[in-house]
Order: sequence, then structure tokens, then C-alpha cells
Amino acid sequence: MAVSRRSLIKQLSVAGAAAATASWSPVSAAARRRRLIPWSNWSGAQRCIPAQRLAPTSEDAIAELLRSSSGVVRPVGASHSFSALVPTDGTMVSLAQLSGMISHNAETQEAEFWAGTPMSQMGEPLHEVGQALINMADIDYQTLAGAIATSTHGTGIDFGCYSSMVSGLRLITASGEVLDCDAEHNPEVFRAARTSLGALGVISRIRLKTREAFRLHEKSWIQNTEELLENIDTLARENDRFEFIPIVHSDVSICVTLNETTDNRTIPVETGGDGDKVALLRAAHHYAGSHPKLRGSLINLLAKQQDLPEAIDRSYKVFAKVRDQRFNEMEYTVPAEAGPDCLREILALVRDKNLDSFMPMEYRYVKADDIPLSMFQGRDGCAISVHQSYEMDYHNFFAAVEPIFWKYGGRPHWGKLHNLNAAQLSTLYPQWQDFVTLREELDPRGRFLNGHLESILGARSRC
Repeated sequence: MAVSRRSLIKQLSVAGAAAATASWSPVSAAARRRRLIPWSNWSGAQRCIPAQRLAPTSEDAIAELLRSSSGVVRPVGASHSFSALVPTDGTMVSLAQLSGMISHNAETQEAEFWAGTPMSQMGEPLHEVGQALINMADIDYQTLAGAIATSTHGTGIDFGCYSSMVSGLRLITASGEVLDCDAEHNPEVFRAARTSLGALGVISRIRLKTREAFRLHEKSWIQNTEELLENIDTLARENDRFEFIPIVHSDVSICVTLNETTDNRTIPVETGGDGDKVALLRAAHHYAGSHPKLRGSLINLLAKQQDLPEAIDRSYKVFAKVRDQRFNEMEYTVPAEAGPDCLREILALVRDKNLDSFMPMEYRYVKADDIPLSMFQGRDGCAISVHQSYEMDYHNFFAAVEPIFWKYGGRPHWGKLHNLNAAQLSTLYPQWQDFVTLREELDPRGRFLNGHLESILGARSRC
């Protein structure tokens, strides 16, 4: 294509100006001195520019890094946490090079994995040795270390979070000391490190209690939300795993049951993601959002027309779903018996105030455990999640809903957005001070603390 003299001169002038600007820009000068690689989480809401990003290839390398360096160090997994656990302008350490199964024990039904192993890559190697994870969440993008650091969980009244499945781990402390921890060795560290927020050190390997491989039969259907709540105890008791997905601004929910089966048929889980379903909700929100009654009727109608096929397959293939629609999330766990009333209040608030959101919620049950900072410490829990599409501001929506969780004694999911600090959080956990004291002993200078952890743990980094 011919370029005119005038056009050529203009392009050269622009290029020259850009080059001149680059020559004096402080940012460009800094970039020439060292290569800075920005980081963001999955939703894009958390961002930072760490001074360095490292991916050690061995435990010795992690220990040497901690012994020979100074400043804040934050471990990073799959970047799927919505809260600000990871951001730092110090050193970000990924365990992506430490991935895969290390060993397994058929007699004790245990398996050890490197901490950087993605949950999505654990099902197949376990199946090959006749084992499976006891329970799983419906997203498997997280790394194993990230999942236990935040008490990530699935659903089922007889099943605990991932952290409760841990039978041993290796922790590398701020001084580079390597601690092997289980119920008999360093038991106090073991209890706390199963949900540590990455504040005690770098966990390099994790041993999990497993079970024999099994198959699951998933069924889903649309039902009136109030009918589900009235029958909630029966549904939770008569199914191995039960959850439902309330659709805001409507009267209906998607109910999901996951039951173990000996059926050898294979009906694969849908692989197309959530795009079509979310698009329908987005359209109803856009075109009828200013007419709440019309929108509610429209969503009820659209939901009842959805095809929700069943699935039968190996457990790890049925648990995990494709979540290809980005969002931000807030989740609180309230006492199990308070779940129905808490959900009713949230749905009523969203409807009555016509709050600006269209993403569905989640409602799940999780068994109690004895881990100091687990959301399920000392009580069976009902985990309720609210979501906001990533392209919409979440602050006002979450701020309106959050006080309802507080009313019912809710504990926030560590990997999801909330507005509590140490003063409020310390009243929610009976063993809070035990964790705080141990953290100070293991990391007196606060090398694993970023601004978010300083706020929620009431500590201060002295790096």
C-alpha cells in the first residue's frame, strides 16, 4: 500500500516523540534497570508489581531463598483467590515447578503431593493407584497448597474442607528451617498450618487422607427456592452431596445432587462452560432490570426451559466444572442451622432493594473440623456465596449483603472478599490467639505478611 510523504512524516514524528518520551520516563528507566512482571488474580480485581517473581525447583532452593534474602515473601498458587492474600511489592514465590504425586500408601489410604500441584492434575494419578480425593470443590483450578491455605471446600454434611483431609505436610519457615509436621511431629504447627493463609511459611509438600476410587452420579433440576429451603434437611441427609444455586431476582434455584454409584455407564459432564446461561441472566438484567417484577417472571420462565443433563463418571471428572465466566466473590460460612434464614434475608434484600447483580449464588454444607483458622472450626457450616460479574463494580453489592452474614455469626472465606479485620475476626475463632502466637514465633519479622494479612491478623511486618 502506498504511503504519502505527509503520512510518512507524521508517522516518523510520532515515533520520534515516543522514543524521546521513553528516554526520560522514570518508569522506562526503572524497567531498563530490572524487568518487572505485573501480577493479577483470576478476576483481575487484585494486582501488584512484585520486585521479583521466583519459581524454585527444589525445597533446598526455597530454604536457601529464605535464608539468604530479606523483605516480604508471598507464596502464589493459581491466583484464584479473590481476596488480597497474594499482592506484594516484595518477592512472589510460585511452586509451579514442584508439582505431581510424590508417593502413595494403599494400606493407610494416603497420598503425598508437591504443594504446587493443580487440583485438576490430582484425579488421574490417584485413580491409577486406585485412590481418589474424599471430596472436591466444583472448581479445580487451584493449587493444592492454595486450596488448603484457605480451607477451600466442596459440599456434603459428612465431608470436611480440603484442609481437614491433610495428614502431614512440610513447612519451610522464614529462617529456612524445614519442619515435617503431622499429629506426632510438630503437632501444634501441624494443626495451624493446615489453614495458614501462607502466613507461617512456605508449604512444599502435603500428605492427604484419600479413599478408594469411586464414581458419581450427578442430577440437576430447577425448583422453587422456598420449596428447597423447606425440604433442606431431607435433601442434605438423603444425598451424599447436595447443594443448590439460587438465582437472584427470581423465585427459583438450580438444585444439584451428587451420589456415589456403581453404574458403569459414562455420561460426561458438559464441557461448554457457563457462557450461555450467564448470557441469558445478563440479558434479563440489562433489558428488564428497571422492572423487577417483569425481570423476575422472565428469569423464572427462562430457568424452567433450561436443559440440565445428568452425568455419571469417575468422581474427579464429575466434581469439577468449567467456570469460564469471570466474577468476584464473597462467601461466608454461618452455622449450618442458620443457613436457610440467612439465605432468605439475602434474597429478600436483593429483590426489595433491586440490587445491581445478576450472577447466581451458591449454598453448600460442610462438616466441622478442629483447625484453628478453618471457617468450619468447631461447628458444621453452611457456606453461602454471592457473586458479581468481573466487569461490574462489586463494592456496593457486597457491602449491602455482608451485614446479614455478620448477623448470623458468619466467618468469611479466606480466599474471597470481605471487610473484616483482626478485631472482628478474633471474636469468631476460639483458637485465634493460638494461631497469632505461633505465627509470631515462626516469623517474628513478619516476612510472610502483606498489607492484607497485617490487617486481618493484627500484625505488622518489620522487614
